[in-house]
Amino acid sequence: MSQKVSTRGSGAKKGPQKYQNEFAYQHNKGSKTTKKILSTPIDGLCKRCTDQVAWRKQFRKYKPLSAPKKCVSCDQKNVKKAYHVLCDGCASAKGVCAKCMESSEVVDTSEQKTSEEILKEEQDLENKLAGMQERQRRTYLRKLERGEIEVADIPAAGSNSQSLDFSDSEFESDGESSFNDKE
Repeated sequence: MSQKVSTRGSGAKKGPQKYQNEFAYQHNKGSKTTKKILSTPIDGLCKRCTDQVAWRKQFRKYKPLSAPKKCVSCDQKNVKKAYHVLCDGCASAKGVCAKCMESSEVVDTSEQKTSEEILKEEQDLENKLAGMQERQRRTYLRKLERGEIEVADIPAAGSNSQSLDFSDSEFESDGESSFNDKE
């Protein structure tokens, strides 16, 4: 026998969903396919389609193309991106989204950094900070948070790091030491 889900008069279910996720989905960080999927850019799509493909990437539902597909417009095997139905040439010539073929505004994600670039920058920062003394490391991190310096301003691990001023002006007094005031 099949059980009927209790509904209201309009057919809508009562209350929230029965089982809630306790924590968000996380990718397998060591997986090569995950890194490849996350590094592929999303371009030539409208806002709605961009969000759909981004959701697929986020929850590991994205499946990359193994072979080029046929373009709906020019009938040639030029479509090399997953979930696209038009090749880049036809989509840009017509000014439409390469997935849904609607003439809404195409989102330009070329200026956004890919996750691969972000990961590389984080590794560079960690490598630069690894060779520093604890005091210098904390000072650079504090200045990064405030926005006084950028990652490019931090010297490499082996170089002399005397180029930046390590004094915090808000904590300094007029050259007097507060450690020996007990006398």
